[in-house]
Amino acid sequence: MIAIVAVDQNWGIGKDGDQLIYIPEDLKRFKSFTTGNTIVLGRKTVATFPGGKPLKNRRNLILSHNPDYRPEGGEVYDDLERLMEQVTDSDNTYVVGGASVYNALIHRCDKAYVTKIDAAYPADCWFPNLDEDPDWEIQEQSEELEHEGVKFRYVNYRRKQ
Repeated sequence: MIAIVAVDQNWGIGKDGDQLIYIPEDLKRFKSFTTGNTIVLGRKTVATFPGGKPLKNRRNLILSHNPDYRPEGGEVYDDLERLMEQVTDSDNTYVVGGASVYNALIHRCDKAYVTKIDAAYPADCWFPNLDEDPDWEIQEQSEELEHEGVKFRYVNYRRKQ
């Protein structure tokens, strides 16, 4: 599986149930990777999507402990192992958040596509710091990019063999 995430300088990913910043180019990149594939995510992450609905043109595997949560276009599981039984092609399955889902599944991922934002924001949830994890290494990274004065780069990590 592949984790895909945008992080700030402190590996923060969100505050009050939303992303820290929206960068249109990064959203297009996310769409290009995930369209036509499977995404694994939590209920609160679905709530941040347009209309609070699962994303179109993707298989949405949603982890939720709420038995009444049944969004159209999503497959809901109350147990991580039951959800993982539905992952049929891990090379085309993206873990897209939130923090508890990332933390539960990062050990099952062999790649991570990280948008590293060169700024620090107030955050209340974080992604595991792959720079400090000896099991991960940088595979490649883009040149520095910028959106409305905010600098960022794409960094692809891979799990060491």
